[in-house]
Amino acid sequence: MAPSAIQDPVSQVSPSQILVKPWNRPVQTREKLDWAPLTTIDLSRFDEPGGKQQLAKDLYDAVTRVGFWTVVNSGIDDERVLRQFSIGNTFFKEPLEEKRRYPCNFAEGEYFGYRENSRWVGDTGVKENIEMLNIPKAIPAYADVGKHEIVREHYDEIASFHRELWEKVIRKLFVLIAIILELPEDYLVNAHDYDQESDDHLRYMIYNVRTQDEWDRAQAYSKGGHTDFGSLTLLFSQHVAGLQIRTPEGEWKWVKPVEGGITCNAADTLTFLTNGFIKSTIHRVVTPPKDQINIPRLGLLYFSRPGANTPMKTVPSPLLDRLGLLSEEDKDQTRKVPTGTEYVRARVRDVHHKTVIDKREGTAFEFKGLKVQNYYD
Repeated sequence: MAPSAIQDPVSQVSPSQILVKPWNRPVQTREKLDWAPLTTIDLSRFDEPGGKQQLAKDLYDAVTRVGFWTVVNSGIDDERVLRQFSIGNTFFKEPLEEKRRYPCNFAEGEYFGYRENSRWVGDTGVKENIEMLNIPKAIPAYADVGKHEIVREHYDEIASFHRELWEKVIRKLFVLIAIILELPEDYLVNAHDYDQESDDHLRYMIYNVRTQDEWDRAQAYSKGGHTDFGSLTLLFSQHVAGLQIRTPEGEWKWVKPVEGGITCNAADTLTFLTNGFIKSTIHRVVTPPKDQINIPRLGLLYFSRPGANTPMKTVPSPLLDRLGLLSEEDKDQTRKVPTGTEYVRARVRDVHHKTVIDKREGTAFEFKGLKVQNYYD
């Protein structure tokens, strides 16, 4: 098996404080890759006169056809972003015993805590190379969620970054999408209210180094794409290539890191809320370019998911009504449907509560009338 991506032990400032060593982005690949053309949304224009309306026009094609776009000028200082990468990188260097203290409770569909790279990829003899730590919102409902030592020591800055990211990026994107849908600007913001219960989380993630042989065996077993479970996913630039999206034409293209930018994509529950009008992006992670294959692919992400009180039915959008995407059944306020949290937790449980990753070609997941494919060629 390949060596762990993280090899240097973490030195201690004192017996009670973990030293967070600065992490910097590696050099970008020099290989000529087929990059996907993505729309760029400049959030510095958001508060200009007419700025939101113009940005909504710019975003329209991205959310309805491609599902992926890039945000720049978010107002979040890159030093703060690098600091979060550094905290995540330090966590992954911690002893396995410490990381295992608070595991994800996949049996209940809960994604808060540590996910170990313990599952086998079918019968390949290769394990997953992904580790992650998911941190919920800093609200009273999650005050009792266990905190690893490094999270406890740096919780104030983690929680501040968590909230700032929602306020400066997620909230604004929901306003732009609401404008597209001709809804009140706060409609989707309220459906994803930061102060209410939802499975939103900030994620530190790492793809540990594999040999070429291990990548080949794992991807010979399954190289298909998937969609994300919630409403919006944000991925901070980290420079190691590996992410690909499937274009509307059915081609796989690489997602290019954008200096100081955030790559965003729409996900399943936003598709449900718009009856397919907004596209949940099909994407996958593949073998990095040869000049980056021996670099751990560290990730910093945010996943926005609809709240425990948000029903999974088409929103009352005048635009969707004109397009014939708002049925009489959708307009029935008494119809019982699952909430966003119910759907997401059912999906997490189905995908992750297992010890072996199984082939899922030709299969779909269905929960109380909500249906998504499990695998995309």
